[in-house]
Amino acid sequence: MNTGQQDSLKEYTRSQLALRNGSDRDEVWCAYRGIIYDVSSSRLWRQGKHYEHWAGQDLTDELADAPHGEWVFGRFQPVGKLIH
Repeated sequence: MNTGQQDSLKEYTRSQLALRNGSDRDEVWCAYRGIIYDVSSSRLWRQGKHYEHWAGQDLTDELADAPHGEWVFGRFQPVGKLIH
């Protein structure tokens, strides 16, 4: 994703991201390095859980424990930017 695309994304707080956890709404989102991705289309994120990881939160620090790299986020549509 280039900088121009990032600049046009809507901003969301951590509280707003937390609502997109797969149980409160149909949206299943997670953040990585400040970008929020819609992972709803992945069968691996059904009901907002992927192994020991939960949707609706920033997964940046948790990626180190994953069997894949950050390239996995290239499969998903960016929907926003995480603000603090």
